[in-house]
Amino acid sequence: MTVAYHSAQIPADGVVLEADIVVPQQARGMVLFAHGSGSSRFSPRNRYVAGQLQHAGLATVLADLLTPAEEQADARTGQMRFDIGLLAVRLAALADWLAGQETTAALVLGLFGASTGAAAALVAAAGRPAQVRAVVSRGGRPDLAAQVLPRVHQPVLLIVGEKDPAVLELNRQAMRKLAGETELVIVPGASHLFEEPGALEHVAQLARDWFLEHLT
Repeated sequence: MTVAYHSAQIPADGVVLEADIVVPQQARGMVLFAHGSGSSRFSPRNRYVAGQLQHAGLATVLADLLTPAEEQADARTGQMRFDIGLLAVRLAALADWLAGQETTAALVLGLFGASTGAAAALVAAAGRPAQVRAVVSRGGRPDLAAQVLPRVHQPVLLIVGEKDPAVLELNRQAMRKLAGETELVIVPGASHLFEEPGALEHVAQLARDWFLEHLT
């Protein structure tokens, strides 16, 4: 499979964010990742999922939502990773930038959010109803986006590990508030980080199928 890969520095909400963009030849859609608490574009779990999406013909954008200085401050305080409003604004700015680039402008956009990044993805989806076509949440905290859930009309897939009971209950509650097509999938034997054998592979397959159905 022929792919185009490049790193980019993207202006977003008054800062410059680093991103890794992969666009397969004749890409069938594009997925922008929103990382979770204390994570970055180098998250091995999200990079694995991105690789599986690329093999399915989907472009992927792995971007840092915090600058290096902000990441250092957040490592000490843990505050910025829960600033869902800030993360969502930057995610929306990244989506707008991608819509203006020649290689990605024509691609239908989906969002993949992990942990707190899932809340940011849902807020961004509510604010970009025509631009964002589908959302996938992995071990997400949709409760942190509770106020906007009734305005999220895009198809949303919620993936939660069986051994993550607190987050599972939060996702069940969120599912009742989401306005569009919503599906909750519980991965057997999986904990919050999906570190068990086969768990992350299951997540990648679910995300791939959801995005192929709703983006292509």
